[in-house]
Amino acid sequence: MDLFEKISKTMGGPIGQHQEWSHGYFSFPRLEGEIAPHMMFNGKEHLVWSLNNYLGLANHPEVREADAQAAADFGMAYPMGARMMSGNSRHHEELENDLAHFVGKEAAFLLNYGYQGMVSIIDALVDRNDVIVYDAESHACIIDGVRLHMGKRFVYQHNDIDSCAKQLERATKLVEQTGGGILVITEGVFGMSGAQGKLKEIIKLKDKYKFRLLIDDAHGFGTMGKTGAGTHEAQDCIDGVDVYFGTFAKSMAGIGAFVASNKDIISYLRYNMRSQTFAKALPMPMVLGLKKRFELLKSKPELREKLWKIAKALQKGLVEHGFDIGITDTMVTPVFLKGELNEATSLTMDLRENYGIFCSIVVYPVIPKGLIELRLIPTAVHTLEDVNRTLDAFSEVAEKLKSGYYKEKKMAVA
Repeated sequence: MDLFEKISKTMGGPIGQHQEWSHGYFSFPRLEGEIAPHMMFNGKEHLVWSLNNYLGLANHPEVREADAQAAADFGMAYPMGARMMSGNSRHHEELENDLAHFVGKEAAFLLNYGYQGMVSIIDALVDRNDVIVYDAESHACIIDGVRLHMGKRFVYQHNDIDSCAKQLERATKLVEQTGGGILVITEGVFGMSGAQGKLKEIIKLKDKYKFRLLIDDAHGFGTMGKTGAGTHEAQDCIDGVDVYFGTFAKSMAGIGAFVASNKDIISYLRYNMRSQTFAKALPMPMVLGLKKRFELLKSKPELREKLWKIAKALQKGLVEHGFDIGITDTMVTPVFLKGELNEATSLTMDLRENYGIFCSIVVYPVIPKGLIELRLIPTAVHTLEDVNRTLDAFSEVAEKLKSGYYKEKKMAVA
């Protein structure tokens, strides 16, 4: 079969197969205007719960000023080249040092993107003699990194410590033959469910098994813990996490990521992460903008306090209105409803077209058939009025769903 013919028939599997009718509305929607809780979609103003702008820094005036000044001073191209060859600067190094200290590690390394950064960290840390043990609900960037691994990998049931121990038992027997090591990978905050990874319990397994722990704390960095240092701070197990990964795309409202560990490991990664060795460094305007974002993250705890005020009000209200929000114990707020794909799309369109509320919709194969997940991301710039408006709207559409309204009525975009 011709390669293009095969692609045309499948159109990319379970997600891409829906693109003909979903593109531009459910997938690749265009939100316009200032990044804020209220933006324009499809020609109408919407209350938006889909932006990972946790601390509201995207349009903070000091951030906007720092971004603009850095662009004026350096342009968008500087520094030119990969860090190793010609793209290093003192500003990159200063940010690395500050980040390492903040998350409780000896050293850190800036990464130009989060997704490819995690893929490349895994690729660099293990060889064919090593074994990876990872959580079944790990983010796609972890899964892709694991797929690159030429050695063995064992998956444990989500947040199940007994299952993790069983896989560590298997891994231990294997590395006794290969002479390799074991890398355990989990997340600090799971972005779909809002559950925290069981870091302390995993670390406790080091009493019996020899392994190193890598955590992806994309959603936890800046939001979790007393100072916002991350989920490992929130769980009081900073030292037990061997390699810490955080992104700038969530609480810092930027681009890029970082990895932190002891000095030897960071030195090794600096010279062996192919996604960084052969790719351009973060541009100076973003680096300087990140330094300002990081300064505000540390100096304005009231931003994190406001985030949690909104998150707790939203989650408390949803529970009081009878909604199932799963097991979240973080700011990520899932709402689970029973329904099929056609009901999910009609309900979502009703929310957007008639209630002016924009939130992400998650259906099979990401979650089991027969379930609909509406995923809400509260931020420090949402208000209690936004929360109350959402609770009223959700209550109405939930009643419609129960009555069979969305089975009988096919919504249409105005």
